[in-house]
Amino acid sequence: MCGTFDPPHRGHLRLAELAADQLPLEQVLFLPVGQPTHKNTLTAVHHRLAMTALAIAEHPRFVLDTADADRPPPHYTATLLPILRQRYPTRELWLLMGSDSLADLPRWHNPTAVIAHARLAVLARVGVAIDWVGLEAAVPGVGAAVQWLAGDPLPLSSTAARQAVAKGQALGEDVPAAVRDYIAHHQLY
Repeated sequence: MCGTFDPPHRGHLRLAELAADQLPLEQVLFLPVGQPTHKNTLTAVHHRLAMTALAIAEHPRFVLDTADADRPPPHYTATLLPILRQRYPTRELWLLMGSDSLADLPRWHNPTAVIAHARLAVLARVGVAIDWVGLEAAVPGVGAAVQWLAGDPLPLSSTAARQAVAKGQALGEDVPAAVRDYIAHHQLY
């Protein structure tokens, strides 16, 4: 599961839990991206790694992997997956995402390489419709790479969490307690 995890929230954990149970997966790697090419401002990677480690600490099948954070930019999923393929040559790789990310896949760097290296485990998000004709035209073979996950997503976003903190609002249960404490202690956002 790749992402900025800025901060990690219960929606991320829910997606990972559903995928781990339904596929089933021995482990889910959480890979905070070093510097995404599509976002200009981001909390320092060491904070995002620490928060991700705290968020997944109580989940035995979840593992923090720093493969993306440790490599030099540019940071693309298409160039990360071959690294993971080398590390796990006998494992089937799944990329976990919401349907909003699937709909956006044609705008990713080399999306054909993404589906060449990993299957896509997708959780539908409310209000996101997939234009399958357009998606297949842009990324041939994507339909065969997708496995839909059953379950309701949590309507959470890291952007909303950051905005809440910036406004002085409490994060509540949307963000794991250890992550909330870390954010407060380091005065993030």
